[in-house]
Amino acid sequence: MADDLGIGDLGCYGNDTLRTPNIDRLAAEGVRLTQHLAAAPLCTPSRSAFLTGRHSFRSGMEARDGYRALQWNGGSGGLPENETTFARILQQQGYATGLIGKWHQGVSCESRADHCHHPLNHGFAYFYGMPFTLVNDCDPGRPPEVDAGTRARLWLYTQLGALGALTAALSRICGFVSVSRKAVLGVAGLVFLFFVSWYASFGFVRRWNCLLMRNHEVTEQPMVLERTAHLMLQEAVSYIGRNKHRPFLLFVSLLHVHVPLVTTKPFLGKSWHGLYGDNVEEMDWLVGEILQAIEENGLKNTTFTYFTSDHGGHLEARDEHSQLGGWNGIFKGGKGMGGWEGGIRVPGIFRWPGVLPAGRVIHEPTSLMDVFPTVVQLGGGEVPRDRVIDGRSLVPLLQGTVEHSAHEFLFHYCGQHLHAARWHEKDSGRLWKVHFMTPRFHPEGAGACYGQGLCPCSGDGVTRHSPPLLFDLARDPSEARPLSPDSEPQYSEVLARVGGAVDRHRRTLTPVPPQFSLSHIVWRPWLQPCCGTFPFCACTEAGDPARADLTRP
Repeated sequence: MADDLGIGDLGCYGNDTLRTPNIDRLAAEGVRLTQHLAAAPLCTPSRSAFLTGRHSFRSGMEARDGYRALQWNGGSGGLPENETTFARILQQQGYATGLIGKWHQGVSCESRADHCHHPLNHGFAYFYGMPFTLVNDCDPGRPPEVDAGTRARLWLYTQLGALGALTAALSRICGFVSVSRKAVLGVAGLVFLFFVSWYASFGFVRRWNCLLMRNHEVTEQPMVLERTAHLMLQEAVSYIGRNKHRPFLLFVSLLHVHVPLVTTKPFLGKSWHGLYGDNVEEMDWLVGEILQAIEENGLKNTTFTYFTSDHGGHLEARDEHSQLGGWNGIFKGGKGMGGWEGGIRVPGIFRWPGVLPAGRVIHEPTSLMDVFPTVVQLGGGEVPRDRVIDGRSLVPLLQGTVEHSAHEFLFHYCGQHLHAARWHEKDSGRLWKVHFMTPRFHPEGAGACYGQGLCPCSGDGVTRHSPPLLFDLARDPSEARPLSPDSEPQYSEVLARVGGAVDRHRRTLTPVPPQFSLSHIVWRPWLQPCCGTFPFCACTEAGDPARADLTRP
């Protein structure tokens, strides 16, 4: 799974200016889905849905308003212990299960060592990687990203408080105002305590969030970005070799191509699309190395291989020089937008030589949530029956034993707000998309929310449509021409059918504890993963993989 990759960034999806030969080869040797959809347009909720086969709001891994993803390793929010991942079911079936790379589903609940949200508590027997996600704060040369707006306000309040304390002290010295020495010291002390209270977290984002773990142990804090790609690749290749004689599940959750776009020297300046393009081409090389390890261990014909991204490319990611986010092809919108196709349409490539037909292209609507029942079925397990599972097994569709996807309706959320729904009218081949809310682009007429980081899901940042917008994706995949009763004879019928499906869907929803509430999101020092004695957390991996040769094969 790539991170923030746009569907238009790959050669097999139409890009002729970025070199992605390894992923393109994977598609040529397998099945490629053209309408593969993330269940959420942001990292944490999308991955929660992927792992569990359920919309993320069913486990509390979505926000109604406010924070839409986990912000700290030291927060208490995360994937609840009672959720079942495909890794847990395959582990019960005797599979070795490993996760290498990004997690971003939380770490601990009540104490630093309880690791209630940790991968090893969700079915993975081995973990090496980032419990959090890459952010600009991981690179000392980049501007802050984690809660940057809040950080700026807190710094302003601190400066105003310090100015007030200084003014009171000068007024006392000069005799302008009768202020006691104790009062001046009290004000200064309060300002200092206020500063320490927020700077203890925001002043050390890189140390608290940008770290590597092996199983339950922190191995590098803060992480050395320049060698992380090698470490991840080394771990993935080693895992395949260690487990080649037994059934195994390996989830390689790549850090590419999320900002700050850490790219090693052999790939810098080599693409036609600046740093982002360099990072995409390095990601493709990493995928190629992993595929080569599968082949060298004699596992190609017995391995079900899958490649995707967690959501669409980040259009608002840019600096003064260039675009730092992905390209979503012909599709409108991007990361953070739950309704527009550009935020949720992602690559979907499956390979299993001799079982899945090579070179097949499927245009049916499918979901990242479908991977859960697909993997469970292939691993010989059973899908849980005590909860709603939104995914449907892809095995019949991939093998060609059925013509259509099992999904008649799919629902597209931004946070906990239903932004859109689609209806696949299988008999006619029409693919209807209904938008109830859409983000207001900034500046007006742009294709994203520039200057805001991400488009909001609710409030003044969205437009509520009554009647809803209606598109036929089969004829208008770019969602450029909304239909009307005059232009579409089935207009009223389609809205009625989709409205009925939404009503039935909403009856399946039940309240759950929110994992993104402020009490779960806020940094807590007693939950912070740490190597050494807190707060003096610092360590580095043994050896120096930074010297390893990362040249092209």
